[in-house]
Amino acid sequence: MLLKRAKPEAVQISVTLATWLRAHGHEAFIVGNHNLPDVGAREVQESELVDHIDLLVVLGGDGTLLHGAALVADRKVPILGVNLGHLGFLTSCAPEDAIHALERALAGELPMEERLRLRCDVLRASGERSTRYACNDAVLSQGALARLIEFDAFLDDRLITRYRADGLIVSTPTGSTAYTLAAGGPIVHPDVQAFVVTPICPHALTNRPVVVPATSRVMVRLALPTPHVMFTIDGQWGTALSDGDRVEISVTPQPLRLFRSPKSYFDVLREKMNWGEK
Repeated sequence: MLLKRAKPEAVQISVTLATWLRAHGHEAFIVGNHNLPDVGAREVQESELVDHIDLLVVLGGDGTLLHGAALVADRKVPILGVNLGHLGFLTSCAPEDAIHALERALAGELPMEERLRLRCDVLRASGERSTRYACNDAVLSQGALARLIEFDAFLDDRLITRYRADGLIVSTPTGSTAYTLAAGGPIVHPDVQAFVVTPICPHALTNRPVVVPATSRVMVRLALPTPHVMFTIDGQWGTALSDGDRVEISVTPQPLRLFRSPKSYFDVLREKMNWGEK
């Protein structure tokens, strides 16, 4: 189990779930030290988690779930999210339903879906490469001052355009209801095999969001030397970009495996965002 820090409710629910798991012949592991009572749950470090579990229960909000996905998604460990946050697009299970949902998940009775993820490679001018994975989005932005960034974006080595904007969001369908939606991007159903390239506050009104096939590769590089440019993944990890660096983004073959609510996608949109209401 992965718990949101400073959330007493998460600790209480984890004790209940750990007790239930032990009573039904399962082992329980909890990330970090939360000073839990002795309920038979073993505390492990984040780096050890994926070697011990077949299912990850996340007790928190969507941000906590994205953090959990970064720990286990590469090994195809499914995630059950118990919503203790505000919106809860990904953490679809209510706290009072946690035991019932966990029981159904372990029995193979809870619906599961596979969500597209992005592989994001940062290639330095020095030749160094680092790789991270995004469930929601990868964002190029001005980290310090409110200045336009001038950068080139390519799709499969063909120029899309040169943007002058506050930044750029490359989003999965899952992330289409997050930052890119606020930037004017479309809502993309999670079953659609595509991702969205959305400029943030572009200087040219004709620079609109673009939906591209999941087989594509997007490359972004600064057109002019610009200080304080940041590249962030799911709001969980970030690095500064310098002149000569570039970012390459494509779909990774390992999806996010997520237990979902029995509600439809549009039920969730209407409930969480008042979508379609007058």
